[in-house]
Amino acid sequence: MKDKIICITGASSGIGWATAKAFANQGARLILCGRRKEKLDELEEQLRVETVQLIFDVRERKAVFKAFESLASPWKKIDVLVNNAGNAHGLDPVQTANIDDWDAMIDGNVKGLMYVTKAVLPHMVESKKGQIINLGSIAGKEVYPNGSVYCSSKFAVDAFTSGLRIDLNPFGIRVGAIHPGLVETEFSEVRFKGDEQRAAKVYEGIDALTAEDVADAILYMASVPEKVNIADMVILPTRQANAYINNRES
Repeated sequence: MKDKIICITGASSGIGWATAKAFANQGARLILCGRRKEKLDELEEQLRVETVQLIFDVRERKAVFKAFESLASPWKKIDVLVNNAGNAHGLDPVQTANIDDWDAMIDGNVKGLMYVTKAVLPHMVESKKGQIINLGSIAGKEVYPNGSVYCSSKFAVDAFTSGLRIDLNPFGIRVGAIHPGLVETEFSEVRFKGDEQRAAKVYEGIDALTAEDVADAILYMASVPEKVNIADMVILPTRQANAYINNRES
């Protein structure tokens, strides 16, 4: 990984933050993408590698392309793109759900991921090398109650990843996705709109994955020999069987 250019979206917290640290420990150069500059500044201070910040919201198409066009030529030669940015809003049945929540999830988890991929691809296609790792979810493999739209967005990521792998195969570009189960980050706080007590209950008795667990798996996917493409990886806490069955410690 030394001196390779790794681009990470959603780097200002959680899995993105941990992934940046994991790659930095291997001597990679990092493009840190996020909405919160103050958080990226804080992260940057902890890294002892070359970094560039791109401040944008993945949901804003023009902002995404403008950000990547602003990169100096050497930084456009991205070796690995980690499409991590995403969100969950609400946990409600369709008939009572908030449509604004739907828009936020579809725009961020699906369209935003596609925008960033499209912006990064020209150099990879031209050079006939590179790797794209998309952050999916166990929710993209199995639907759970009250998660219709979030699950739909992650099923879309899974489908897009498969199609992208087909499209880019002639160019030698590796494409894969990692699908975590329960990961204890600020994810549930965002989903439940700041309700910390409700968010904490999601992880009770599970010994959930940490952001670092997922970051280690992403680093592994990027570190295998170039002849190897890990197309799909599901990673769960031991106490989680699937998207909705958990053996909680009493």
